[in-house]
Amino acid sequence: MKILVIAEHDNKKIKPSTLSTISAGLKIDDNIEMLIFSTGSQEIVSDSEKISGLKKVTLIKHEIFESQIAEDITKALTGFLESGEYTHILAPSTTFGKNLLPRIAAHLDVQQISDIMTVLDHETFERPIYAGNAVCKLKSKDKIKVITVRGTCFEPCKKESKNTVEVIDSSLTFDGKVNFVKHELSESDRPELTAAKIVISGGRGMQNGDNFKLLEGIADKLGAAIGASRAAVDAGFVPNDWQVGQTGKIVAPDLYIAVGISGAIQHIAGIKDSKFIVAINKDEEAPIFKFSDYGLVGDLFEVLPALEQKL
Repeated sequence: MKILVIAEHDNKKIKPSTLSTISAGLKIDDNIEMLIFSTGSQEIVSDSEKISGLKKVTLIKHEIFESQIAEDITKALTGFLESGEYTHILAPSTTFGKNLLPRIAAHLDVQQISDIMTVLDHETFERPIYAGNAVCKLKSKDKIKVITVRGTCFEPCKKESKNTVEVIDSSLTFDGKVNFVKHELSESDRPELTAAKIVISGGRGMQNGDNFKLLEGIADKLGAAIGASRAAVDAGFVPNDWQVGQTGKIVAPDLYIAVGISGAIQHIAGIKDSKFIVAINKDEEAPIFKFSDYGLVGDLFEVLPALEQKL
């Protein structure tokens, strides 16, 4: 078997989601290669050299890959696949992977396997269905298996190796039918939501966006990221990139604090891999308490100031 992992990165560092994808690949076979589409900066090369568990690292270099547009990567990747007999193609189950791999699966005329949580053997996997209410065990007989990996279910591989990165200058020409316009990235001193060890999230119970300031003091003292339920996002309380849940970001911190969140199954699907879940809600019948390790029934407008004072 021969496994290819498509790297997600920011042109400086390989993202943790890719490291988790490599760990998933190692449960299939240890013959793993990583492929990077990048401008070829020294930073990304140096970071890739450290990743353990890889037999080979290839970087395809072109200025157009700075924006990581799936249409451009697809053209280069389909050409690359003709030169290697890969049995598995893996990418993180993030926006990057969800945008790219369906195109590759269509090109190869195989079924895509999405969001795997467990590797049972080289052709048998488990993935969530029905908003996480059930787990599907599936077996693929496709010659090439195209898979996205739920990173929170696999520990990131270590960075203690010394790889040689083969850099290939791409000679492809691109038709320009899809062009990069701009990239809006919100800047924060807090950790990234999907990588934070502690996450505190607010829901509809926060009542408005201004009240999310009650979470900020606690987040600063705990070194936590701030998230929100879909209900809070849909109500316009906070930006969309704060959303945690099945249709938002999947998180698995050491500690997840849910404030004023009822506990819809779509939200639980995005947090269930957290080591500890703490719920604060004035409704003692709220479903969130069924999934929490610790629960506090109380008015969040009284609880949060008291909690911040104690920290």
